[in-house]
Amino acid sequence: MSARGAAVLTVALGPLALPTLPLLMVVATALAAALAHGLARRAGTVLFDALLYGLLAARAAHLLLHAPGYLAEPWTALDIRDGGWFAPAGWLVGAAWVAWQAWRQVAWRRALAAGATLGLLVWGAGGTLLQRQAPQQLPTLALTALASGRSVDLRTLAAGTPLVVNLWATWCGPCRREMPVLAQAQAEHPGVRFVFVNQGESAATVQRYLAAEGLVLREVLLDPASAAGPALGSGGLPTTVFFDAAGRRVHAHVGGLNAAALRARLGALPLR
Repeated sequence: MSARGAAVLTVALGPLALPTLPLLMVVATALAAALAHGLARRAGTVLFDALLYGLLAARAAHLLLHAPGYLAEPWTALDIRDGGWFAPAGWLVGAAWVAWQAWRQVAWRRALAAGATLGLLVWGAGGTLLQRQAPQQLPTLALTALASGRSVDLRTLAAGTPLVVNLWATWCGPCRREMPVLAQAQAEHPGVRFVFVNQGESAATVQRYLAAEGLVLREVLLDPASAAGPALGSGGLPTTVFFDAAGRRVHAHVGGLNAAALRARLGALPLR
C-alpha cells in the first residue's frame, strides 16, 4: 500500500508502492536477456533461468540458516514477501547455471557473456545509486508521543540502543497483520527499542485501534503529516527500518514481516 511522498526504497505504480530492488533485478535480467537473445537466438532464456534458480537457491539457503524460526510456522517459508534471501547462494547457483550452459552451447558463449555483463552492470550501478540516495542515518523529525502528547525527535531515540522503526496505519492490511508479531518481538527483545510511527491518523483513531485489538505497545508516535516515509526513503506501508546503536541504517523492509523473518533481522542487528 502506498503513502505520500518521494521514495528510494519503493516505486509507485498507481496506488501500489513496490520495493525497488526486486524491480531493478527484473529490469537488469530483462535487458541482459534481450541482449543475449539478439546475439544468439534463445540464449536469453538461460539468463531468465539463472534468475529463477538463483532466487530458489537464495531462499532455500535462508530457510536452512534460520530453520528453527520457520519450522515453528512452516507456511511462512512460502511467503517470499518477508525478504528472506541469502544472496551468496543465489549468485553462486545463477553463475554456475550460466557457466554450464555456456560450456554446453559453444555458439551461445559470446551472447551469454555479453548479456551477463550488461545485467551485472545495470544491477551494480542501480544498486549503488539507490544505496547512495537512501537515508543512511536516523533523520531529524519531530513526532508526537501518543501516550503523553509531547514532541519527540526521532533522531534522538537510538541513544546507544539498536532501534526498529515501523511505519504503519490502521487502514493498512499488512500493517495490521504484522502488528502482533512486532508487539511480541518488542516484549521479547528488551535490548532493542521498537518505535511505531503511525502515518497520518489522529490520536483517537490510533487509540481505538490498539484498544480494539488488545495491543500493548510502547513508544507509539504520531506523524500527522506522514513525513517519516519520505524521510526514511519509503513510499509504502508497512515499512520497517532497522538501525544500529549509532543510528546507522542496517536494513529496511517494505511490506509485512512474519515472526521468522523478523527474528532473522533482529539476530543480524548489531547490539552495540
